Amino acid sequence: MKETQAEKSHGREETKTTSVDYRSSAGQGQELRKVEVIHHNNPPPQPKSNTSGGVLASAAASVASTLQSAKEAIAGTTTTSSSSEQST
Repeated sequence: MKETQAEKSHGREETKTTSVDYRSSAGQGQELRKVEVIHHNNPPPQPKSNTSGGVLASAAASVASTLQSAKEAIAGTTTTSSSSEQST
């Protein structure tokens, strides 16, 4: 068995393996045939960017919560999250 590796132009690595396939039919002898198996290895996915929508939305919610807490601390009051805002 012979194995070689080559980099493809699409950024995927491929591994070629040359082997022998043994086949036999009922009542017949074994037939030998050379075969080449090609394995395509996909690159690992790139890590998500820090500017993706989910990260920004989470950061915005955190900032809003912090600002609300600061307002409450300055005013000396506490309010529930969105129930007081919906009734106005």
